[in-house]
Amino acid sequence: MKKTVLAIVCMIAFATVNAQDVKFGVKAGLNVSTIRLDYMGQDDPDIGSRLGFHGGITLEAKLSDSFSIQPEVLYTQRGAKIEDATFKVDYISLPVMAKYYPIKGLSLEVGPEVSFLVNDKVVDNVLGEYNTKIDSYDFGINFGFGYQFDNGLFLQSRYSLGVVDIQDFREMKNGTFQMSLGYQF
Repeated sequence: MKKTVLAIVCMIAFATVNAQDVKFGVKAGLNVSTIRLDYMGQDDPDIGSRLGFHGGITLEAKLSDSFSIQPEVLYTQRGAKIEDATFKVDYISLPVMAKYYPIKGLSLEVGPEVSFLVNDKVVDNVLGEYNTKIDSYDFGINFGFGYQFDNGLFLQSRYSLGVVDIQDFREMKNGTFQMSLGYQF
């Protein structure tokens, strides 16, 4: 894990040094999260979405007129409602998005994301509140698009597909749809 994070940091540093144009930004928005799980051979429980927010900073390094790299540092709320309980898992997420601009302003985005758990709990209508036993990290792949206005404002929409299990004792993965509003300086 440390090697992966170090490799990502090195790629960001290299891209930033070689970039023609670097812009700092801030963003925030809405998360609609759920959890995909194998319920240990039993009938699937009723799984609903958890609404949350995300916010943080971005650094877009333009490599050409149509391609850039955008690392981000975000606080993001994820989780799900499963029957009578709400799983609340909050992370510091580090996505690194490759952005392709087919036309001015419009970007198509894809990239990896590593997330580190900062808060986890279950709020159960029957049992009360307790810890989730979620792993301390998550890894996913993001897909999305955005639009950059000339005045610095931008809109983004993306889906974060968790690809590793977030619990050791069962198959359980995050999935989060994000809508963001941001500003680049």
